[in-house]
Amino acid sequence: MSGVLRLSCLDAEAPPLFNKSPDGVTRIGYEPSAAALVAAQMGRTVEWVMVPWVDMIPSVQRHDADAVWCGQSIIPSRQEQVDFTRPYGIFNESLLVRKGSGITSPDQLAGLRIGAIAGSTNMALAETFADVITVAFGGETDDVFGDMLAALASGEVDGVVDDDLVFVPLDSDPRFELAFTIQTRNRWGIGVAKDRPELREEIDAALAAVIADGRLEQVWREWMPTLEFPFPE
Repeated sequence: MSGVLRLSCLDAEAPPLFNKSPDGVTRIGYEPSAAALVAAQMGRTVEWVMVPWVDMIPSVQRHDADAVWCGQSIIPSRQEQVDFTRPYGIFNESLLVRKGSGITSPDQLAGLRIGAIAGSTNMALAETFADVITVAFGGETDDVFGDMLAALASGEVDGVVDDDLVFVPLDSDPRFELAFTIQTRNRWGIGVAKDRPELREEIDAALAAVIADGRLEQVWREWMPTLEFPFPE
């Protein structure tokens, strides 16, 4: 058994989830810290395989990485491609808008352009808003979150939907404000290739251990003190 756990993720600035790597190797944030806990429980160290969003799951299917650990909600379209562990996080979804928009609820969005990552739970939520024009961000670049924020700042879109934790650091950004949050309770998991069930079980058992003994909660409170720790559900 290898002493390294190779995890696929994009290299972008999305605190407190993760920060852009200063050297293409090291990473900090909630996900890297949680991954380090799980790997240590397995007797391994983490090596990050940094690829564009659209290549994260394919990299796992090709065995270029052992698992994808990068903001993956456990949804049917992804479950068709990889098998997931139990969740390491449960998050709600929010709409971010430009400062001064006056938007506070979904019924104010008719005719507006609302962006989200293509094929994501965030896009699924955006599509439930009545009479909006959805704008899909494909994730072909290394920084799809940055692409969405740039589009919002420039007026290309009127709002962007993402999980609540990634908007926490933007509270003080003079360009944006949080319009509202929907209690969707999205479960995020670690995705492993379907032909590697033993590895998925090993990662899942290690994750269960760090949840049970309080180590994951400690990391959660370090990076996201304003969000309620969701376990046990």
